[in-house]
Amino acid sequence: MARRNRDDDLLLEEDELTAAFLGDEAALPAKPNQPASAPAVDDEWDEDENVPGQLAVDVYETREKLVVKARTAGVNKNDLDVSISDNQLTVRGTLSSGSEDGVENYFLQECYWGEFSRTIALPVPVKEEEIEAVLKDGVLTISFGKVQQDTIKKIQVL
Repeated sequence: MARRNRDDDLLLEEDELTAAFLGDEAALPAKPNQPASAPAVDDEWDEDENVPGQLAVDVYETREKLVVKARTAGVNKNDLDVSISDNQLTVRGTLSSGSEDGVENYFLQECYWGEFSRTIALPVPVKEEEIEAVLKDGVLTISFGKVQQDTIKKIQVL
């Protein structure tokens, strides 16, 4: 539910924020002096929408390497495209749900199936010739050798 702060501004809790962000106004609380509306039901899927899903990633560094990890369970390594250009990493792929023969009706469908893509500006300079990508147990791990910047050049201000 909603809470109020000292200035009486409406603060939304996590589920309400998610609903507001996704445009699901039926899940938002009713405004004062306004009745709550019935939840909207959309029985039709918009199959013309070809927006790829976005891959969630973790990016961290060790002393020698920059590492990008992504959960890619269900993706065949042949369905992955990993590339780097101008210090930007791009990972594209396809999640296949397998055969859906005989499915008449979904009661709940939360898994994303289809194409996904993610481009990340790498936070540190990397050696593009020192890249290793490994897909193991549903996790894609991409390791880069970092460009060492051992010496700091002092610049005299005139």
